[in-house]
Order: sequence, then structure tokens, then C-alpha cells
Amino acid sequence: MESPSRRAIRSFVLRQGRVSNAQARAHARLLPRFGIGYESRLLDFERVFGRAAPCVLEIGCGMGEATAAIAAAHRDQDFIGIEVHTPGVGSLLKRIEEQGLTNLRVIQHDAVEVLRDMIPADSLAGVHIFFPDPWPKKRHHKRRLIQPPFVALLASRLKPGGYVHLATDWQDYAEQMLAVLSADPALENTAAGFAARPEYRPRTKFEARGLRLGHGVWDLVFRRRGQGRISPSGRSAADR
Repeated sequence: MESPSRRAIRSFVLRQGRVSNAQARAHARLLPRFGIGYESRLLDFERVFGRAAPCVLEIGCGMGEATAAIAAAHRDQDFIGIEVHTPGVGSLLKRIEEQGLTNLRVIQHDAVEVLRDMIPADSLAGVHIFFPDPWPKKRHHKRRLIQPPFVALLASRLKPGGYVHLATDWQDYAEQMLAVLSADPALENTAAGFAARPEYRPRTKFEARGLRLGHGVWDLVFRRRGQGRISPSGRSAADR
């Protein structure tokens, strides 16, 4: 079977969106400092951050609002954000500098290839995927990120007891996510269906606007089966 990362269909399209002057300056100046370049070699998290701490991966940071807020609120954890679009990377880099976030790094590359080639097995305390592209047209559903091969790859990178937290504002995608994660034998649901929004996930301006318009939001929090339980705060049960 073909690896999910070597499939021809990608879950994103690189659009030529406008990059502001501030984003461009931040991207040029700060990516060498806070960025991690893609290469087919496993990361050593302790070497990247200069300490031993739980590491959480976020896939699709957007403009980095929620990513930076979570990292700022949980400075005892380390975070790696993956984003392909330059405006979002530039915006997140700017937030890292402004907020003095020494516990956050950015990779500008395809998340599937990063998971496959750079993230060690059994290494992540958690994975966040908030509001991935829903590809709403039925003929485009094959482009959705949350598919069985990808979820199997993702689960293999979690520590036993590590969690994956997904959120979407598209109900049919939420139902697909729930079905795919529930079918993976390595994962177990932490709720009876969809989860309440955990306190650590802030509401972005985009989400708040959707809620005012009556849009729903669905959260899912699953955990990798095995010894140990890592909470979304990054601490194991033995640490609490």
C-alpha cells in the first residue's frame, strides 16, 4: 500500500495570497531563528528546545492566533506548528517574537511528510488540528486531511496515552472525523462522541464570528491506547 505521504492528492493548495509587509519582514528575519527546515531526518526535541519537556504538534496553524495563545499559556510544554502558507507563517513568527515564546517553533512544509520523516514514533504528547480545510464539495472530499492512512500515521507518532484534538465547524466533516478516529484500533475516544471544547483551546476571532452567525463547532479528543495518560495540559497522570 502506498504511504499516505506519497499520495498524489494533497490536503492543501498553495494559493498566492497577499503577504503583508510585516509578514514578509517577519518571515525573512525570524524563520532562520524560530523555523525548522524540512529534511528527511528525525528531530531531537531536546536539542531543538534545549530542554526535556512534553512536545505537542499543531498541524495547520493558520495565522497563529490560537497556536501562540496555547504556547504562551503552557510554557512548561514545547510546541511545533506546521503551516504551508507564507502569510500565516510570517504572522506566527511575529507573534513568537512579540510574546517571547521560547517554547514554539515553526515548520513550513507538508504536514504528512513532516510526520513521516521528522517526527519519531511514540514521541508526541499531543497533536492539535483545528479547523482544517473542509473541502466541502463532495468531489473534493478525497482531499480532506483526516483519512484512515493519515490517522494511523499520526497515532504512531503519539506516546502511549498521548492525545489528538481535532476541531471543525463543518458538521459532515466532524462526522467523518469521528468515524475515522473511532475506527483506528490505536485510539480511544475520551468522550461519548464529540467532546466539550477544552479550556486550553481559545476561541479565535474567526470562530467567534461563526458562532455569532449560528455556526456549530465540533471538538474531538482521542487518546492513544497504552500505558500512561497524558492530559491536554501535557502532564502525565504520574506527574499530577
